[in-house]
Amino acid sequence: MRSPTNTDIAAIMDEIARLLEIQHANPFRVKAYRTAAAHIRNIEVPLSSVVHSGDGEELQSHPTIGESLAALVEEIVVTGKSRLLQRLKGQVTPEEVFEQVPGIGKSLANRISEALDIKTLEDLELAAHDGTLATIPGFGKRRLEAVRTVLAGLLSSSAQRRIRQIGQEKEKSKQHLPPVSQLLKVDESYRKKAAAGKLKTITPRRFNPGKKAWLPVLHTEDDNHWSYTALFSNTARAHLLGKTHDWVVIFFEKNGHEGQCTVVTETHGPLEGKRVVRGREAECMALVV
Repeated sequence: MRSPTNTDIAAIMDEIARLLEIQHANPFRVKAYRTAAAHIRNIEVPLSSVVHSGDGEELQSHPTIGESLAALVEEIVVTGKSRLLQRLKGQVTPEEVFEQVPGIGKSLANRISEALDIKTLEDLELAAHDGTLATIPGFGKRRLEAVRTVLAGLLSSSAQRRIRQIGQEKEKSKQHLPPVSQLLKVDESYRKKAAAGKLKTITPRRFNPGKKAWLPVLHTEDDNHWSYTALFSNTARAHLLGKTHDWVVIFFEKNGHEGQCTVVTETHGPLEGKRVVRGREAECMALVV
């Protein structure tokens, strides 16, 4: 794969800005991508060479490229794609994401997606380290080690910093996660606006044989500078259980720290009937006590 030129990188950023604008994202966020694209076109040094040199500080020394856009540039250079752009187009599937990893074919990628209901390379690396991936048939010790090694090279430096120490991550990640209360507000706003038909819709490539633009998307930000993108879950499990209009996937990002969560209606226990952020049930419980 040839290294993308500065013009290639700028074109992807322009396309991200165009789609964000269509989907009514914050104008300042749209402008940030457009300004960065214009600047990158005029940079004489190929950004691909900067990324390959491993000098993240040089990348961020440019006035329009902060942590978030530096991570995007790294991803484009390393993989030739932007997951954000694919998500905005409704084109990316988890299986296609996992097939980027050498040693994981189509059938194994499908097995991972259906059994673990994970969607990103960051999710996959976490599963490879915390023992979850080892439960999938076909993942022996050698394959697991190979996947860990490959992912360490595929993921951006910012992503690697987030998940380098799995044992410490659970505590450290709390510093880089939006509060549960804010995630629930985003979830509520998304579902209300989707029900009222006030959101732009995208055409998901997955589970959509009629190619209909049915999936509403919300872009918003909070006072603490977290950016959010919310969509109904379009996974195999959500369709199987009839939860495509209940489960809401929220992607969040701030200063290079990014992640995602799923908000659902709890079906049992003390939080039954309440909206809950999966994996952060204890924090949700504290809000209702």
